[in-house]
Amino acid sequence: MKTGRGYSKKPLDFTRKMVIASLRNNKRNAIHCITKVDVSEPIKLKHEISETGGEKISLTAYIVKCFAESLRAFPEMNSFIKGRNLIFLEDINISVMIERESDGVKFPEPLGLQKVQEKSLLIIHQEIKEAKAKEGEEIGNLSDSTWIKLIPGFLLNLFIKIAERNITMAKRYGKVAVTSVGMFSESATWFVPHGTATVLLTVGSISKEIVSGDNGEPEIRDFLNITASFDHEIIDGAPAARFMTHFSNILKRGDFLRDYLTKTDQKADI
Repeated sequence: MKTGRGYSKKPLDFTRKMVIASLRNNKRNAIHCITKVDVSEPIKLKHEISETGGEKISLTAYIVKCFAESLRAFPEMNSFIKGRNLIFLEDINISVMIERESDGVKFPEPLGLQKVQEKSLLIIHQEIKEAKAKEGEEIGNLSDSTWIKLIPGFLLNLFIKIAERNITMAKRYGKVAVTSVGMFSESATWFVPHGTATVLLTVGSISKEIVSGDNGEPEIRDFLNITASFDHEIIDGAPAARFMTHFSNILKRGDFLRDYLTKTDQKADI
């Protein structure tokens, strides 16, 4: 950190330059759905899994699994525009933002999860867990793209512009994404992002609310605050609303966690 007369300064790091270049190239019109989903059942199941000795499944992994399942039902969400064509991707590859630390500096880096539609909840959880554990390693190693730092700063805008419409890059990193930047906020929090994904889920905090239960008595429930952003060049409001209804129903039921708990119980009985 260099000091001056009444102020200090430091050079922009490569991560910040990439963010700036991405924002400058993000000229899409996005529509946003700001909502909250009752996740009391999934959270209860997560606790039960831990109590039975199973792997402590992260909420991010569970959200990614539910997201992938919803994308299977709405394949138009897993697409992007190239020239005059709409390109539909056969595999569901999801970019998940991971916060890592290197040389004492925390930075976000995308982890490209491949063929998520074929993976179990446990496998997704393990891949995210292993990525987060890679502290101290240089940026880009999560996706074998450490070479990206070799791109001169003045070419970053051009690189990102080309990459956004590149089929090979889309197949590798996906055109849908999940970021959990606000999950650990202590108050009810939503974030409205500026992203380039066709569908971007931005996970906020979990807040407790008193609602009327099935028996009419008040009970405390856990609600997950989510912002879903859609590329309006591809997705209109009505399909986006139907997608969010489908995704919310899957998320709040907890079926994938319940299936994993059943398998954990069966192993414990052997």
